[in-house]
Formats: sequence, C-alpha cells, structure tokens
Amino acid sequence: MSQDSVPMLRSYTGGTEPALAEQFERTIARDQRVEPRDWMPEKFRATMIRQIAQHAHSEIIGMQPEGNWITRAPSLRRKAILLAKVQDEAGHGLYLYSACETLGADRTDLTERLITGRQKYSSIFNYPALTFADMGVIGWLVDGAAVCNQVPLCRSSYGPYARAMIRICKEESFHQRQGYELLMTMMSGTAGQRAMVQDAVDRWWWPVLMMFGPPDRESANTAQSMAWKIKRHTNDELRQRFVDMTVPQAEALGVTLPDPDLRWNPERGAHDFGEVDWDEMKQVVAGNGPCNAERIAQRKAAHDEGAWVREAAAARAAKTRKEAAA
Repeated sequence: MSQDSVPMLRSYTGGTEPALAEQFERTIARDQRVEPRDWMPEKFRATMIRQIAQHAHSEIIGMQPEGNWITRAPSLRRKAILLAKVQDEAGHGLYLYSACETLGADRTDLTERLITGRQKYSSIFNYPALTFADMGVIGWLVDGAAVCNQVPLCRSSYGPYARAMIRICKEESFHQRQGYELLMTMMSGTAGQRAMVQDAVDRWWWPVLMMFGPPDRESANTAQSMAWKIKRHTNDELRQRFVDMTVPQAEALGVTLPDPDLRWNPERGAHDFGEVDWDEMKQVVAGNGPCNAERIAQRKAAHDEGAWVREAAAARAAKTRKEAAA
C-alpha cells in the first residue's frame, strides 16, 4: 500500500474497517507489498508474526549443530568456513526479529516464547550432527531445502519480510555450495570418508523432506497463506521441486538417496518418491525429537548468560537519551 493509507490508518475507527479491508485485499490482488504502517487484518498480522518468528528462531537454533563442530573441524579453512556460516545465521535471525518488531512484536517476548516452548522452530535442528560429514550434508540438503522454500518468500506480500529474504537467500545459496564442495572433497577421499558421507545422507534425507511442512491435505495454514500471497507455493509443490533438484546432484556426488521408491515418472515429468514418516515429524514438532531438550537448554543458557550484556546496553542507551535531553 502507498503512504496515502497512513492518515486513514491513524484516524481509524470501526466505521472505516470495511474500506480498509477492501484496500488491503486490492493490494494483495495487485501483487503489491503490505508495509508496517498500512492497515492489515489482525489475523494477517498474527500469521506473519508466527511465521517470521519461527523462521528467526530456526536461524538462531540452527547455529548450534554447526557451532558444536567449529573446534573439531579438521583444518583452519574448515573452521573459518563454519565460523562465517554461524555468523551469517546469527545475522539472519536478527533481520527476522527486526521484521517481527515492525508488526508490533517484542523481541524479548519472542525469545521467552521460544525458550518456554510456546513458539516453534524448524524440526530439522532437532536431529544430531554426528560426524563432520554432517556439516557438508547440512549445507547441501538442509540449506538447499531452505533455499527452495525461501526464494519464493522474496515475493512475499509483507514488505519487510520479503526484503530480508533477498539477502538471506543469497547467503543460504552460498552455504549450500560450501556444503556440496565439502562433500565433493570427501567423496574423492578414502573409502571411510565416502562411507561417512553416505551415512550422513541416509540420516538426514527424510528429516530434510519434513522441512517443507505437513502434506497439503493436513496443512492448517497453507490455504490462507496462499490467498494472502505470503506463500507462493504449497508444501507439496516445494517438496517435489526439491526432490527433482536434488536427484541429479546426488548422482553427480556419487551418493544414493535412501528411498527405494525414488524413480523418474515420465508421465508426470517429475520424480516419484516414498511417503515421509509424518508420525515422526509430529513427535519432533511436539518436542520429542532426539535433540529438542538439548537445543532449548543451550538457547536458554546463552540467553541467561547474556543478561549482563543486555542490561549494560540498556543502561548505556538510557544514559545517552538523558544526555541528549539535557
């Protein structure tokens, strides 16, 4: 919407809501962006806060599996790559928390909701990274799935989210290439290294397919998010796109994707693949995955240990405001 809508928003009364709602719908229909000062339905606002907060939490929690391998990386180059990647993920979280704040959300409240289990993050980060090959597979498959899922969000109908996604997707694409490069190096190494890569692929493949969310027939949010153009593709469409993109990459890498039902279907012009274990996904989302408790405990510990930094920053900001007002 244009800034012309701001005066109407500021003088909002119950009687103007139908006109504002109509203007909102026209904005969506014209593929224009909804901006923070524009009127929006409260359900749209709540949906955006839920989605962006979950994305932000995922970026922050997602630092843990790779952060745990920084000191054990086999070379200085690999340590530097992991350090840079973890730093990128922290930045992504900050962009997204800032986008939430444009909707009226409070960052402290969002963090509290995360560490108390009232808001979710991506289920993929509740699986353990057991070997260094997992660092490559996380880059190739996890970040690859993120790119597939998030590139369409660069055209999301909420402006701050769409703009944040442009930079995030560029960096995630680089992370994917870094992961693939690591796996190519390991696959040209010893038989033990090749076996390590295949084992990591076997463990991560199905959880990665869960990243796209439940099947469309069971998704509670897809229809409305599509109508509001928050999302541009359904969960199943994105999952299919990812599988079709990944199969030739796996062949070039020399690994086998662990799905006996995976095969090309010439009639559909796409790959058929097996059914995801949705019961497992539900258990992980419910907090019963291999690493749920560990991930939240680490996040809470980091938050508690950083309290003195937040207090010092708040005191400094208050002093600066007082000096400026004097």
